[in-house]
Amino acid sequence: MSPEQREQSEREQASRMLPPTPYPEPAPGRVEARREHFLSEVDRQARSRSPRPALRPRGRWGLVLGTAVAAGATAVVLGLGSGSIDAPRNVPPASAASVELLERAALAAATTPQTKVRAGQYSYVRTVGHTSVLSENEAGTMDLLREDEGREQWTSVDGSERTLQRKDGNDHLLPGTPGRGNLNSPTYHFLASLPTDPDILLKRIRDDAEENHGAGSDSTTGPDQEAFVTIGDLLRNGVTPSETSAALYRAAALIPGVDVIPDAVDAAGRHGVAVARTHGGERTEWIFDKSTARLLGERTVLVEDNAWGKADTIVTSVALIGSGIVDEAGRTP
Repeated sequence: MSPEQREQSEREQASRMLPPTPYPEPAPGRVEARREHFLSEVDRQARSRSPRPALRPRGRWGLVLGTAVAAGATAVVLGLGSGSIDAPRNVPPASAASVELLERAALAAATTPQTKVRAGQYSYVRTVGHTSVLSENEAGTMDLLREDEGREQWTSVDGSERTLQRKDGNDHLLPGTPGRGNLNSPTYHFLASLPTDPDILLKRIRDDAEENHGAGSDSTTGPDQEAFVTIGDLLRNGVTPSETSAALYRAAALIPGVDVIPDAVDAAGRHGVAVARTHGGERTEWIFDKSTARLLGERTVLVEDNAWGKADTIVTSVALIGSGIVDEAGRTP
């Protein structure tokens, strides 16, 4: 099967999994303009490329862009910063089906009516689900235990107040205050300050991921997977500005190794279609409603046997049940 036939097959697969989007199509010429940019970048790098170092220097990364985004172009490596470095050679670009699904999610997010947010308000999110932990038993072996992730949480939009969390009917304030926020502890105002150009946004996220999970670190996650997980965490925040959400979905489509799972079930029992990435024997899935392309939740599934359990074990599953902006901590939308 030729690359063109494979891409067409993936697009048809995506169309079968999701009905035609009720949201606006991409602006005329947007995909073609991107394609021309990618091709000119390839040509520029082909003319100026010098021998690559054996090791990846810290702080420099490349992006592999999917064929669907490039509208038929082959995979492209774009340098970020003063040098360019290839993504892992054995990891394919994001599949055409995943790029199409993420674009639909971006369009759905971009057209969602946005509530005007004022200082002093709170972002509210309610989740259900579980995470897993390993605990040593009396025999010296490890047991897999589930921890309940059902909770409600109120986070100050500007980080001026402590976060209130309600779990099992009990309220408690989380230690410290978020401050302005960051990628690991975002506030609404921090999310609103992020760049909305997908390439620039992914560079911001990858720079942070490379610093903490790149060459020279003890991390086994790696920057690509960490960037994917970080974007999922930001989207799962529950209340994210429309333009930021759309940019996050489009940034995820630029990460190599992203694919689609036709049927996945969230922690609330809702079936959907998932965008997923596999790393280290685990598959991280973002589950979307098939009709609206709205994010339902996220889960992590083992793809091979390991200390956490047998293949197909769901080690983490969290579903978004409700979210919004409220005037006081403890209130619901």
